[in-house]
Amino acid sequence: MKILVCIKQVPDSAQIRVHPVTNTIMRQGVPTIINPYDLFSLEEALRLRDKFGGEVTVLTMGPPMAAESLRKALAIGADRAVLLTDRFFAGSDTLATTYALAQAIRKIEQTFGKQDIVFTGKQTIDGDTAQVGPGVAKRLGLLQLTYVSKVVECDPDKGELVVERRAEGGVQLLKTAMPCLIAMLEGSNEVRRGALADTLRAARAEIVTWSAKDAEIQDLTKCGLKGSPTIVKKVFAPAPRSEKAAFVEPGKNAAESSEALIAAIFGRHPALEADMTKLASGL
Repeated sequence: MKILVCIKQVPDSAQIRVHPVTNTIMRQGVPTIINPYDLFSLEEALRLRDKFGGEVTVLTMGPPMAAESLRKALAIGADRAVLLTDRFFAGSDTLATTYALAQAIRKIEQTFGKQDIVFTGKQTIDGDTAQVGPGVAKRLGLLQLTYVSKVVECDPDKGELVVERRAEGGVQLLKTAMPCLIAMLEGSNEVRRGALADTLRAARAEIVTWSAKDAEIQDLTKCGLKGSPTIVKKVFAPAPRSEKAAFVEPGKNAAESSEALIAAIFGRHPALEADMTKLASGL
């Protein structure tokens, strides 16, 4: 199997700064990490490779320093790393990002072969939009499975995949054909530490680095700030809440404590009680 994992190098959420003029995230001088949600996708891809054979390619778009995150992915066990970097990509919103990534994936398939599965994380901790995965799937014409909590079955010979998808009303069991795009949920697996051999290999591995020209991106007006219709008008911290937490006196047992808690919640939010009663009655 050939599997592609899209990852993103993101600023440490505890030290994010915003540019006062452009309202974009300032990455210079801020410690970076692999987007935590992407690690679960990488682990799932590695598990499928270990079971069925093949290779895992990791792709990211970002400045040259994003190669550090790619080496970490190689140290965890990925086989190949591709860095898409060019000044044309600076300031990209999700629309421009999906365009550049989709073009890069097409180039990867021309160079390294057709990819059976594209993995992404549920979302990133900096943008928090959850739009890039579905956007890439749309541009590539891939079937997409979002909020996937578990890959139940995979049959490379038949080109079929069965997953569990978390939905509002419970868990959906879905079967799809490959190629497809899967956006994994957090906590869906336990990310491996990586073997010593992979760590040594990652240190000396060559990162495939492509510019916009190398990736054969034809329309540069769809990249970077020029290709980003999203405009951030204002960035601000939410106002602190003046309302204090309420204390609910516990009952003699779990049932009484639960009843007291529910009564306290409905007492403060009467509309919620009406909505829950309506939902329970099936009206």
